[in-house]
Amino acid sequence: MPAGHRPGLGHLVEILLEDLEAAHAHDPAARSRFEVALGYPGVHAVWVHRITHRMWHRPGLRLPARLVSQVARWLTGIEIHPGARIGRRLFIDHGMGVVIGQTAVVGDDCVLFHGSTLGGRSMTRGKRHPTLGDRVMVGAGAKVLGPLQIGDDAQIGANAVVVREVPAGMVAVGVPAQARAPGHRPDHGQRVEDAGLPEYMI
Repeated sequence: MPAGHRPGLGHLVEILLEDLEAAHAHDPAARSRFEVALGYPGVHAVWVHRITHRMWHRPGLRLPARLVSQVARWLTGIEIHPGARIGRRLFIDHGMGVVIGQTAVVGDDCVLFHGSTLGGRSMTRGKRHPTLGDRVMVGAGAKVLGPLQIGDDAQIGANAVVVREVPAGMVAVGVPAQARAPGHRPDHGQRVEDAGLPEYMI
């Protein structure tokens, strides 16, 4: 059984409802949970992943898991490998172009924006994708590459390319990304605000 999962339909339903509530809570445009359940591809992609991840860990079901995940990719524009380990209450906002690799690990209460990638830098087997702590935010178009550790409460700015570990609570921006304390004033004099920054900052 995958880490953090318990057997039984009741526990699966509990997790799916948490995903729904997380999307409703994070998106100010969401008017109701019913609207989120019907119209949010990020939620649909995560829901399908919850099922395919369980399939991935059962004998003989890896191929069906891959095929189902590919159908979800075609329908939502979001690619999550069934082997990826995703914590509770992940919210993928907008979602188009999000890629989460096989050995990626995502903690609880994380937010990923469209075009973000949790990818690898090596074609070898083994751990090659990032590990995100809890409450990590990854901005639009950001690439987090390699078996890196991204600490709890870290924020990755939009279009950042992260190839080094980011300590807990830090903000990573730029190409290649540099980690800064929230609210730190960069050399060019433009203030990096703590609130509302990373999802769309370049």
